[in-house]
Amino acid sequence: MKKTRSNNIERLLRFPITWMLVGSVAIILVQGLFLVLTERVEGAGSLFLTLLMGLLAILVYKLIMKYLAQRPISELSGQHAGVEAVLGVITGTVFIAVSTLIIVLLGGYSFQWAAAADPGSILMTSIATALSAAIVEELVFRGLMLQAIQKLGGSWIALAITSLTFGAFHLGNPGATLWSALAITLEAGVLLGAAFLWRRNLWFAMGLHFAWNALEAALGIPVSGLPSAGLYTVKANGAAWLTGGDFGLEGSIVTVILGLVIAIPMLIRAARKRP
Repeated sequence: MKKTRSNNIERLLRFPITWMLVGSVAIILVQGLFLVLTERVEGAGSLFLTLLMGLLAILVYKLIMKYLAQRPISELSGQHAGVEAVLGVITGTVFIAVSTLIIVLLGGYSFQWAAAADPGSILMTSIATALSAAIVEELVFRGLMLQAIQKLGGSWIALAITSLTFGAFHLGNPGATLWSALAITLEAGVLLGAAFLWRRNLWFAMGLHFAWNALEAALGIPVSGLPSAGLYTVKANGAAWLTGGDFGLEGSIVTVILGLVIAIPMLIRAARKRP
């Protein structure tokens, strides 16, 4: 009887939804703790604490996967980690730079150097904030949630559910609307999910996510509705479908289309790589 009960408990703990929920809560708690600490420091101190938080969040993820899920952790392999992260950063930088340039050329954005800007402090803050979001959100959404649902229902169902959840997750942000949630679902949820399914590692997805948020913040564009004290003062001109309105770049149809243009080839390659 005791053995049967023990086996049932073990099966419950190893059930994908269980380790997904336990891991997500643990990682979010780690981030919450360090957010409280980083409120009291600035500059290099804030970046140091963010890096420490990232390392601890990754450690928690590995412990959950090793001892609770009891599965290999190839998605965080150290082999080629730096190369994958750099490729992700390049992809994210090109994506946001091209999206912004198209909107500027269409008359949607105008930039003016912020006279009171402290470039060093702004860049440090942009990097720290973007790094925190990239590590935690990719560990939770692509690392835990996508892989848990993928184990139960396959890649396409996992991609659809995580993308919709990621869009809904941003509904509480300033300036959010049903359209902005749909836009995040398509351009971010699908793109980041496709990036993970294609490369089969979290380093690439983290690099892409990091560059996306960091470049937006440094330019002074709202990041998913959250105001950014960037190097420039950004003025949005014209229709919200072009500029994204108060929600920022992620609410623009330009970013949605370009995100899908990048994501679709990734998904095709991911499908071809499957055994």
